[in-house]
Amino acid sequence: MTTSVKGKLGNLPLELTSFVGRRREIAEARRLLGTSRLVTLAGIGGVGKTRLAVRVAADSRRSFTDGVWFVALGNLHDPVLLPEAVAAALGLPDRPGSSESRLLVDHLSTKQTLLVLDNCEHLLGAVAEFAQVLLRSCPELRILTTSRELLGVHGERVLRVPPLTIPDAQQTPPLEAMPQYEAVALFVTRAAAALPDFALTEANRAAVAGICGRLDGLPLAIELAAVRLRMMSAEQILQRLTDQYQLLTVGSRAAPTRLQTLRSCVDWSFALCTAREQQLWAWLSVFVGGFELDAAEGVCPEELAADDLLDAVASLVDKSILVREECGGVVRFGMAETIRDYGVERLRESGDFSLAQRRHLGWYERLAAQAATEWIGPRQTDWIARLDREQSNLRDALAFSMTQPVIDTDPDINARIVNALFLFWTCRGLLAEARHWMDRSLTCSESAHAADRLATLFDDGVLAGMQGQLGDATTRAQQCCSLAEQLGDTESLETANYARGYLAMFRGDLAAAYEPFQAALASAGAAFAAGPGPGRTGLRIARQLGALLGLALASGLLGDEETAVACYEQTLAITTPRGESYFRAYSSWALGLTALRTGDIDRATTLMEQAMRLNRQVNDPLMTGWCLESMAWIAIREGKPTRAAVLMGAAETLSQRVGTASVPLPYMLGNHDECVQQARDALGKRSYTEAFRSGAAMSLEESVAYALGDRPADQPQTTPVAPVLTPRETEVAHLVAAGHPNKVIASMLVLSPRTVTGHVEHILAKLGFTSRTQIVAWVAENQPD
Repeated sequence: MTTSVKGKLGNLPLELTSFVGRRREIAEARRLLGTSRLVTLAGIGGVGKTRLAVRVAADSRRSFTDGVWFVALGNLHDPVLLPEAVAAALGLPDRPGSSESRLLVDHLSTKQTLLVLDNCEHLLGAVAEFAQVLLRSCPELRILTTSRELLGVHGERVLRVPPLTIPDAQQTPPLEAMPQYEAVALFVTRAAAALPDFALTEANRAAVAGICGRLDGLPLAIELAAVRLRMMSAEQILQRLTDQYQLLTVGSRAAPTRLQTLRSCVDWSFALCTAREQQLWAWLSVFVGGFELDAAEGVCPEELAADDLLDAVASLVDKSILVREECGGVVRFGMAETIRDYGVERLRESGDFSLAQRRHLGWYERLAAQAATEWIGPRQTDWIARLDREQSNLRDALAFSMTQPVIDTDPDINARIVNALFLFWTCRGLLAEARHWMDRSLTCSESAHAADRLATLFDDGVLAGMQGQLGDATTRAQQCCSLAEQLGDTESLETANYARGYLAMFRGDLAAAYEPFQAALASAGAAFAAGPGPGRTGLRIARQLGALLGLALASGLLGDEETAVACYEQTLAITTPRGESYFRAYSSWALGLTALRTGDIDRATTLMEQAMRLNRQVNDPLMTGWCLESMAWIAIREGKPTRAAVLMGAAETLSQRVGTASVPLPYMLGNHDECVQQARDALGKRSYTEAFRSGAAMSLEESVAYALGDRPADQPQTTPVAPVLTPRETEVAHLVAAGHPNKVIASMLVLSPRTVTGHVEHILAKLGFTSRTQIVAWVAENQPD
């Protein structure tokens, strides 16, 4: 990668390949060097610490009149020889009778010098002591180190070096926006070096984005992948990255041995861990998408989950094996995918992989069960947030629960998990995913406990009805009722009546929903009156609340306001003391529809806004979409056609995201069609379409703010092109995007060319870009015309 050239003002390695990205990190590292005398660039192997240190040092030359000196420590294994290695790098002559440390102090004590110590992780103690000795005796000296672990000395300032930025894995950006992502820019640069004809195109952009994402934006891994373009296409590389360690074996022979392959890079990190840290690394790799400390304590074996587990986790963070992240006040830990893959391999080699999977499954089953039990309570929003964070782990646990060895020993486990997650999936609008897991559960474990199977049949039928798949909903309801009759107990028959009631509503037969809902509620009410206990909490209460809402809707839409209000009041009597939001929001929406039907617009508006505000606590996209649609009906009756069109557009977007209709019941289709027709007649086709599209472009948060009047205008506000830029910088960015050179921009804005150059540099630094082309792409992506 580099070669050293000595000179009187330093010996920084020459960069033999172009440097890509890192503007933010360069700026921050230089800022830290300006205020601190010891700065450490910390990060995992292969993340680019050395290249960053060299670039920072090169950019800082003017600040150090006596030179910038680079000392490579990767191949130094004896800490006693550290002073000799530094002295040799500085080109100091041997002085008999004097220690090398003394020689260095004498030489550097009056010099304004930057010393770069590269790859310190295996010599931490020696480097820490050595740095302190030099800094105490050499007032003008500053030291920049790179390490996978902190030195841990007083005065050390740390800059964590993250992976390069990568495109969204779920939606590949347009071709013109791809160069703004550092990982893509690096891949394309290295690919062109390996294969001169290579170019980023519409045909390969998705594969390139996938490669960069699969490799977590790690520069070393990306460079190794780009080399493979000599023998395969980007699409083939992406396909074969499932075994990345075998694929990425071709590196530079001039690089240190540990950096020639991705495996050797990770091997190096593993060797620097203690035996306990190595074992913990392996066990923690069973988590997918991160973990919290309680999960680690619950999954790891007792000898690892001892009192000092936090210290061991902290040590892995210091070694850049784990990444610490704060999520809404909660600390979470994660691994880069390459590091996790390595840990899984070690776990398999130890013979503990299956045990770790079982412990992982058991812990997440308990987590899901506790969330369901406490759903109707004051911790509802906390549980939603926790399950949000744990979705990857829950999916992995579910997939494992459906493998034959687990089914043979515990055929009920996946049914228990999917039933416990029903409310969460519904709240998050994950209807298709919920049905995927429920269908798999029903198929793979037909011998599961009958009560668990009954619950899954019911839940899957409700979800099918919400999706508008009446055939599936009918089949599941019939299966549910048949099984309930076989079982014959009160709770099973209660569930069967819930299923009949919901099916009638989904078919549009509101009158037929009355009797089964009332029968179920009479049974549930008697059980609930008996007080808390087994079978009378969690999901059973949730089913009771669901039936109350169903009965409220059916009665209200059919003109029986008295029954609708009674259901609403009973819902509040159950939910309000428990401090829950989800069912209260649904209840306010249902009663709002009743008020709208009777023509009480003011009351309907109040109830719909109340539903929206309650729903803000849980951010349920399904409920939000239904509220938006209902508020559109209110708007058209108030003579506000533009607002109605915007709200319908926003509702349509959310319904498409969830996979349902914006109108939840066939009985309401007349309201929707009437609203559309009146809005079109009032606005004209073109204005209606523009308003509808305006709403459709809103995010969930934006649409809620608009509906509640937090946005005064009838058109949603567009996100500013450059919230991080000053108005002048934004103006310059647009002129750059228009293709004007700095001199022309200076003339147009009546500025000096030097001032414009400064603005462009600020724009590049703030946005983390390295070229004007990236500014062009960024402006195009953030404010399409």
